[in-house]
Amino acid sequence: MALPRCGFLSQYTQHHLLVFLLTFLSYALLHASRKTFSNVKVSITAQWTPSIQNASLPVLAPGQVWNENQLFPDPQEATLFLGALDTIFLFSYAVGLFISGIIGDRLNLRYVLSCGLCCSAAVEFVFGTLTEWFHFYNVYFYCSLWGLNGLLQSTCWPCVVAVMGNWFGKAGRGFIFGMWSACASVGNILGAFLASCVLKYGYEYAFLVTSSVQFAGGVVVFFGLLSSPEELGLQDPAEGEGASERDEDSRRPLIGDGEEVDDGIDYSIQGEEPNKKPAPIGFFQAFCLPGVLSYSLAYACLKLVNYSFFFWLPFYLSVNYGWKETEADQLSIWYDVGGIIGGTVLGLISDVLQKRAPVLAVSLILAMGSLIGYSHSPNNQPVNAVLMAITGFFIGGPSNMISSAISADLGRQEVLQGSKEALATVTGIVDGTGSVGAAAGQYLVSLIESKLNWMCVFYFFIVMTGGSLIFISPLIVNEVRAMLHERRSQVHRL
Repeated sequence: MALPRCGFLSQYTQHHLLVFLLTFLSYALLHASRKTFSNVKVSITAQWTPSIQNASLPVLAPGQVWNENQLFPDPQEATLFLGALDTIFLFSYAVGLFISGIIGDRLNLRYVLSCGLCCSAAVEFVFGTLTEWFHFYNVYFYCSLWGLNGLLQSTCWPCVVAVMGNWFGKAGRGFIFGMWSACASVGNILGAFLASCVLKYGYEYAFLVTSSVQFAGGVVVFFGLLSSPEELGLQDPAEGEGASERDEDSRRPLIGDGEEVDDGIDYSIQGEEPNKKPAPIGFFQAFCLPGVLSYSLAYACLKLVNYSFFFWLPFYLSVNYGWKETEADQLSIWYDVGGIIGGTVLGLISDVLQKRAPVLAVSLILAMGSLIGYSHSPNNQPVNAVLMAITGFFIGGPSNMISSAISADLGRQEVLQGSKEALATVTGIVDGTGSVGAAAGQYLVSLIESKLNWMCVFYFFIVMTGGSLIFISPLIVNEVRAMLHERRSQVHRL
């Protein structure tokens, strides 16, 4: 088993760096604006409920004016509606992902990505800023806007993963994509920072700042991003990987049945006509690719847990510990810090082992332990931050791996015989299935918390994390068998 060498970095040019940064930036800005909604839930709840339920707040207007803003009679109903909005967003996001992946494989990825960024920013501006400026509060209007926002945001992730897959080959993909997949966590940190800076002026300004920055990012992507090396006349990385024995090994699928069989068939795209673009595969063909179903279901359980932290962590810290909303926003950053480190470290380890599933299995087992530890965190911010970072490492890290490096592996398998027109479709399937699970989970979190307590919510997270482990267990067994087979072969050769 050949170990990846740092020399693979020497093949990259300034164009690769630019693609890395622009795709990283675009999705980070998307997550920054998405994080804003979770960071201002306490302020929105206060605005949507009558003043008698918010006696600790200063009187900012005459009573009749204040009570005209109310949507709900008490904070409990407002909290349930916030959970319903999260569910609406994620369901529409999931549906959009299945469609966006197919669109991304058929249209220019740059156009689809920039359009999604700019249009989503406009919707967020209307949802959070204009409605407050004009004092327009309507449940159905909020639901419609947030569902539309989910559809628009769904165009981005399949496109950025496909662009990265076009530029970066399988050699070192776990490490490269591990660093790159930190874009969501960096965006969460940026969103929490921006929201906490302007929240004192009103939650509408948090939406104004993040949506404006996201719109500007969409403009930059439109004029600066190159969706594939062919646009510059450069060699596709899949072609370069067939040039040496080392790269021959790197082209072996990291997701497979564990059997190393040489059937004598050349799967390199070099054998195709250079000017003939491979035909995109269909949705159901992509769904039936090896490993897609298992990882999709595993990601549904894991994304439920990861996005529950994403949507509810600041609210949980404020309500459960009584900390100020700005303090809770800033403290929640440590979960994303753990996810950044976890995605990079786990990706590097999987590159060294040339296997993904066993690395995920160990991390998911430790994630269940970290959830138990964090659920018993004391009312102490430094201790809470440490436990939160550990939890983010073992939950956010595997989530980043599945949604980026593993999705790219699945979309570039040898059974595709060189066609790269499945990458966005496969990414959309994996992330779309994950978002269905996450959508169902968000309303369940608010329901379990309101009917029971937060400890039951954490038990629910532990069960879902165990579900992820169960769904990838066949892949774990196959890849462990392959590792043992390679070890025995090495011993026999000695």
